[in-house]
Formats: sequence, C-alpha cells, structure tokens
Amino acid sequence: MKAINWKVRMKNPVFWAQVAAAVVSPILVGLGLQWEDMTTWPALWEALRQAVLNPVIVVAVACSLWSCVTDPTTAGLGDSQQALGYTQPKKRGT
Repeated sequence: MKAINWKVRMKNPVFWAQVAAAVVSPILVGLGLQWEDMTTWPALWEALRQAVLNPVIVVAVACSLWSCVTDPTTAGLGDSQQALGYTQPKKRGT
C-alpha cells in the first residue's frame, strides 16, 4: 500500500482513536463483554486470547481496520496526490 501516506497517518491522533475502536469494539461485541468486564489485566488478556481464537472476531477486526485505512474521498484504496504530499496532518482551513 505505497499509495497511503503512512507517516502522516501515524502522526494523527484521530487515526489512532479509529484503530483502537476498530480493534476493541468487535472484540467486546463478539465476546458479549462490556467495559466493566475489563477491570483486571488477566481479564483483558483472556479476552484478547479468546478473540484471536474466534475467526468471526478476527474477520470483524480486519474489516474494521480496513475501514480505518481507506480514504472514502478518493477513488481506489490510496490517498489523493495532495494527501501523499503532506508531511503533517492537514489542519482545517489550510
């Protein structure tokens, strides 16, 4: 995926929030858990272990991550030529 400006995405906190939600949400839903169930490290590690062993959850996480990476404002899978030229995330109004 060379047509994606990974350096700029890695600097954008919104991207990381999307990635976290894309991983956590399918796991919680797939295992029928709630935030309150993740109160200890052993509970968290057990949930992650169960999620990795469940193919439906793995596919759901992969699809969610895919939606974080693709840019719906451009044709195809990559970033626009303008976005590929960025060195920092673009701020509104610039």
